[in-house]
Amino acid sequence: QVNSWSGSIEIGVTALDPDHLDFPSSATGLKGGSWVISGCSVLRDGRSILEEYGQDLDQLGEGDRVGIQRTANGELHLWVNGQDCGVAATGIPPRVWAVVDLYGKCTQVTVVPCEPGFAPAPLVCSPPISLSIPDSHSSCMSVRPSLPGLSSMELSEVVSNAILSAYNDSLLSVSLGSPPSGEGPPGPPHFALLFHEKCGTLIKLSNNNKTAERRRPLDEFNNGVVMTNRPLRDNEMFEIRIDKLVDKWSGSIEIGVTTHNPNSLEYPATMTNLRSGTIMMSGCGILTNGKGTRREYCEFSLDELQEGDHIGLTRKSNNALHFYINGIDQGVATTLTPQVVYGVVDLYGMAVKVTIVHNHNHSDRLRRNNAIMRALSPDVGRRALEASGVGEPDPERLLFHANCGQKAAIINEGRTALRPHATDDFNHGVVLSNRALRNNEVFQVRIDKMVDKWAGSIEIGVTTHNPTYLQLPSTMTNLRSGTWMMTGNGVMHNGTTILDEYGHNLDRLKAGDTVGVVRKEDGTLHFFVNGVAQGPAAWNVPPNVYAVVDLYGQAAQATILDDTDLLPLPDDLSEGNNQVSPSSPSSVASVSDLRFHQLHGSNAVITNGGRTALRPSARQQRSDHQRRAHRALRDGELFEIVIQKMVDRWSGSIEAGVTAIRPEDLEFPNTMTDIDYDTWMLSGTAIMQDGNTMRNNYGCDLDSLTTGSRIGMMRTAKGDLHYFINGVDQGVACSGLPSEVYAVVDLYGQCVQVSITSATGPMDNSLSTSNITEKSFPIHSPVPGVAHRFHNSCGKNVAFQDDGCRAVRLAGYCHGIIFSMKELKTDEVFEVKIEELDEKWSGSFCLGLTTLLPSEVPYAATGLPASLLELQSKATWVVTGSEVRRNGLLQKQNYGCSLERLGVGNRVGVKHCVDDTMHILVDGEDMGPAATGVAKNVYVVLDLYGRVTAVSIVSSTVLEESDGTKPPSVTSETCSEEEEEEEPAPLQCEHEAPVPLAAMEFLENHGKNILLSNSNLTATRVASYNQGIVVIAQPLPPGQLFQVQINFLNPQWTSSLSLGVIGTSPERLNFPATACSLKRSAWLLQRDSVFHNSLKICENYGPNLDTCPEGTVLGLLLDLSSCLHLYVNGMDQGVAAQDIPTPCYMLVDLYGQCEQVVTIVTNDTPALGGESTDLHSQGDMEKADMVDGIKESVCWTPPVDMNTMKTCEYHALCARFKDLLLLPDDYFAEDPKFSLCYCESCHKLRGDEAYYKRGEPPRDYALPFGWCRFNLRVNPQLEVASTCKKWHMAYHGTSVGAVRRMLDQGELGAGSASILSCRPAKVDPQGGGYHEAENSSPGHGAEPQCILLSPTLRYAGLEAFATKVQFRDPKSQRQHGAQVAFQVCVRPGSYKPGPPSAGAPEPPDPRFSMAEIEWVTKEKGATVLYGLLVRVE
Repeated sequence: QVNSWSGSIEIGVTALDPDHLDFPSSATGLKGGSWVISGCSVLRDGRSILEEYGQDLDQLGEGDRVGIQRTANGELHLWVNGQDCGVAATGIPPRVWAVVDLYGKCTQVTVVPCEPGFAPAPLVCSPPISLSIPDSHSSCMSVRPSLPGLSSMELSEVVSNAILSAYNDSLLSVSLGSPPSGEGPPGPPHFALLFHEKCGTLIKLSNNNKTAERRRPLDEFNNGVVMTNRPLRDNEMFEIRIDKLVDKWSGSIEIGVTTHNPNSLEYPATMTNLRSGTIMMSGCGILTNGKGTRREYCEFSLDELQEGDHIGLTRKSNNALHFYINGIDQGVATTLTPQVVYGVVDLYGMAVKVTIVHNHNHSDRLRRNNAIMRALSPDVGRRALEASGVGEPDPERLLFHANCGQKAAIINEGRTALRPHATDDFNHGVVLSNRALRNNEVFQVRIDKMVDKWAGSIEIGVTTHNPTYLQLPSTMTNLRSGTWMMTGNGVMHNGTTILDEYGHNLDRLKAGDTVGVVRKEDGTLHFFVNGVAQGPAAWNVPPNVYAVVDLYGQAAQATILDDTDLLPLPDDLSEGNNQVSPSSPSSVASVSDLRFHQLHGSNAVITNGGRTALRPSARQQRSDHQRRAHRALRDGELFEIVIQKMVDRWSGSIEAGVTAIRPEDLEFPNTMTDIDYDTWMLSGTAIMQDGNTMRNNYGCDLDSLTTGSRIGMMRTAKGDLHYFINGVDQGVACSGLPSEVYAVVDLYGQCVQVSITSATGPMDNSLSTSNITEKSFPIHSPVPGVAHRFHNSCGKNVAFQDDGCRAVRLAGYCHGIIFSMKELKTDEVFEVKIEELDEKWSGSFCLGLTTLLPSEVPYAATGLPASLLELQSKATWVVTGSEVRRNGLLQKQNYGCSLERLGVGNRVGVKHCVDDTMHILVDGEDMGPAATGVAKNVYVVLDLYGRVTAVSIVSSTVLEESDGTKPPSVTSETCSEEEEEEEPAPLQCEHEAPVPLAAMEFLENHGKNILLSNSNLTATRVASYNQGIVVIAQPLPPGQLFQVQINFLNPQWTSSLSLGVIGTSPERLNFPATACSLKRSAWLLQRDSVFHNSLKICENYGPNLDTCPEGTVLGLLLDLSSCLHLYVNGMDQGVAAQDIPTPCYMLVDLYGQCEQVVTIVTNDTPALGGESTDLHSQGDMEKADMVDGIKESVCWTPPVDMNTMKTCEYHALCARFKDLLLLPDDYFAEDPKFSLCYCESCHKLRGDEAYYKRGEPPRDYALPFGWCRFNLRVNPQLEVASTCKKWHMAYHGTSVGAVRRMLDQGELGAGSASILSCRPAKVDPQGGGYHEAENSSPGHGAEPQCILLSPTLRYAGLEAFATKVQFRDPKSQRQHGAQVAFQVCVRPGSYKPGPPSAGAPEPPDPRFSMAEIEWVTKEKGATVLYGLLVRVE
């Protein structure tokens, strides 16, 4: 071993044949069926499948022995010093090779025999060693390699890339260290860093003392100190992972070092109370001996870390103490660290559970490898190339330079850069081109892989720094010289932003998208997104700059696209000169980059640069010939192929479709219709999903196509799949496709050869976007519709006339800025006519587009400037005279017709095109693109400046009526107590909510997994369980209720949506993964709690939002006192938070189960603290509904079939118990919505009151909170309405054995008709509360029995009446206690109220006096069974 490195030996098995293996730099880079044990982790194909396994290999020393074994049943075992560490993995294929990686500290190993006395073989220096070992533990072959005469440089190469491979069917055992001399036993293993047994009074240790947890975290916040079991060594990393947090306390984890020995230390309540020998990081500061020595040590605060975050520290050999957060060095905390210190962690406040992380080598692996590569001299590198037989790379070809970021790697002969551990780190992924860019040369990369853990994404640009000598920073925006980078939708020069709103936002790109950069001869720098030029980004950029790509945040892998990657097919060249030239950047978009993937079916061959696929053995085999596109389809992108060759031997023909399975993860079947997940195919006329036919007789028949026919596939932004035959859309084939799908073609049967056509690429915008795009209207005669309007925010000299369609400047020559009322939609024209001029002024009016929200103007500190050219707070593109300016800076001269020459009657318009360009139209004539890279969400802005004093709008927009703007009909379904009892059958309400005049849309800036549709009224989370935040585009008006309806829940996840408001503009907000991470001016309603800036400020507020079913309508209202209210199905839940700032924006987080919501806006202002609407007028109410002039509560209910029982686990548990009673279904109501759950979440969700009145005269009864009711069929001979309305409501507790007897009789009474009944005792409250004389029987003159009732289940449900039984839940196999009772209608006057017969120490229900809590009746026919009630504990 050598101590220069961290990490050590790695061992495992692989199914890859070493004779044909391209060895990676480390064993964890092996794919294709490889299992490797590294540290104490087990990895399969480079991904961890077991975190804590066996003994930590990094702690082994010279002389230790480690072995690997595959058992006969396919299990993988690790052996350390002759001890079996147990099963590491299962399912190992029968033919595997053993793998050893001499990594890090480990520099030499020897294969040793598996039995004592087996002599090792001599050194073998011939080609790869092949060990043929029988299936026996006792037969092993030993090899002792030695490394004589290696220089330090050569040793570094061995450390970086030293994977040993051997054939092995049983056990491979290797020994670490120099060649054994046979003297003495091997030395002991190193003492692993663990938590000390002695710890704080509330600490519980587990996981072999690697994990510490604070007991009673909701009751206590301190006494959680733990220390390491030994002092820290120099440069040793002590790292922990936060496993669990609670949100009850303030403050969180603290970490540091102390000189105190844990054996003799009297542990304090918190380490900051210790006044000697202690250095702790708390929050973002450093405390020494309990006193603050550095308040702002780093930009990270420990109080803001989340579960899964890592914190580490190390004491350097120079006595400097460094802290690390998620692997990022925070710098020197102190230089005065004592020599002997122990690591210490204080599980304080929110921090509950942590685990020591030992396998640092995974996160440090790439840094060490690249350090080794940089240490190699040019001669060593050249020697390695010559030894491998690889010639020098083409110096003219653009590749990535070998010198790259610490966490990056270069593969694929320099064409591909990646961050292999992208889920562990978000930066240190900088890569540069291997040579300087030529003038007009396009450098373009394709994003191959992304992760959704981080914010931010790929960044691209140029730098003057030579990569050979550059010390690469963690991110290129940190470089302060000679660098221009596009990041997000801005441009930065030397770390400073020079353009704020530039082009397409790179943070929203997906895998398969492309980005590019070019420096033109005039020194301007241009960027490209998916081949579309974004316009000039910088000027005076010097020549000889290197291209830079920063694989930051979500971006994990990118590949350079050569010019040859984009060449059209030879047969396409006849259509024109479509050659892609480096000097023509815009030509990059002329041809699609879609190709067939190199992975395909075994009978398929890919030719013609990936654009042609054929089945060479077409007359011998007809299947196993699938081909897939090399990247996922973009929204609205057409993938089209032409059939070039067919044979007539087989039946059936080509099949085409899409799949969400990545090519690397797909095991190609005989035919794609055999795949049973995530695949949609068209076969003949049948649409098939996952191998099952979901639709027949689709609009085309693939089996009828002939040679020359063209087939296309396209996924729209809404998730619909369209097929095109010879360019004709065949309509929607299926819906609900995920966002990332790959086109797939199956050359089945008669079809032998296909090629991708030149039509492949983006289609019409109406299909590629989720919004309904308006068609351009004729300039000279606007179509009827809603006229455009000016916004009321304007310059101080402007007045509006004609209902906002005419603007006049009343005084002066300036302060005449005006805006459009709404955003300008894509390809929509906003046009005005000049009506008045004042010739005493020079200059003329300006026209353009701006990202400034007019609604924010009144809240701006400075207000509007005097002229439009001075408006620079937001990105603004303006045409003034014949010049085009952006934020006042000149972009273009001599553009079109000068606006200064226009007179009265001339018309001027502006158009925002689909390619993000701005066009100006003069009297209907398009002047061409004035500006490029215009942002998506822009408003029209004009300046009545100089000569022009009045203009009027002459354009209009087509009135759209989206289905999403209509709220569902309000029906009084039987979903609440009172409405259910009024009428057993569903009663349709005559009143429907009015259609809103205007709907508030979701903002285009949203979480990365959100897809907006339905004119931005519907938000859908299309991937994962988070990154689903959406915000309303307009501020929340005070006094107006804004509502969203839950459209779809996915039971795959837990938890659900949260909603709230933010006090900052969401336009440029970089949304975190979840709303609970918002820590600035944010109020959030989550579950049944209220949070402010991620801190809980209120508990038990309203219903639990996690239990809201599909169809629930949730709303927020900001009252005139700046208080926030939550509405659930129209019911006000009271004040959730106070002092909400204005303006504020409503936010919804589609988290967990909630995957789709739609906005519902009403024009009604509900009354606070009560129901928002009355479903009945007073004249419609019957007498039973009016008591002393007080109307009963009638709550708004969800639409039909939106019952809470769909998602209520308690209701399902009660239903399973009812099923165990084996009661005939004929006793119960057929419609399941007549069954109601009264658990806390369900009754709060419905807004049920605790007490209601019923009968004539009215009498109180309590709702059965905590129970679940299953409604019974009512005797059809009874007058249902009279019984349910005029009789009183009561409860009767009984035993499980008496339920069937009472159901048979149809009322409460004793009898022996049921086989479950038995002769009741004289007093038998457990048998139903009947008082019957011994040996008496009904019908023989016996005295009628007494039936005990109560208006509340708090009394009738006592165990004296409702006997508790134990049962095992058939689903969970857990034991539960259960009780049963009946809800009954009882005839007024037939019973006598009285005191309780069962002893009750105190009043069970405060609403009812003890003198009237028990009702007794002896009359036959006085009760009607209404519902069976079940309560489960």
